[in-house]
Amino acid sequence: MSKNSADETPVCCCIDVGSIIDNTDCIATYSRVFDNKAQAEETLAALSEKAREVESEPCQIVPTFKEVEGGVQMDIDFVFSCQAETMIFQLGLR
Repeated sequence: MSKNSADETPVCCCIDVGSIIDNTDCIATYSRVFDNKAQAEETLAALSEKAREVESEPCQIVPTFKEVEGGVQMDIDFVFSCQAETMIFQLGLR
């Protein structure tokens, strides 16, 4: 058995899920440059809808927009109530 703080089972090389999903990372971020703000807002609406489908408690959605060369950069933080929701949201975007 390795000298790891995780609870491992030497028979099947398993690791306790709580060692991986420990609710310390509940924020999903998204960043992209769009041609214009209308396109950015359209994407914000679509991503917000996806976040609402995953949330068990209201997800805090914090968008920021800034003018950059070539368009508008949109950065969004999605703050979920637990790390599992964050992971489900991120996997759903792939």
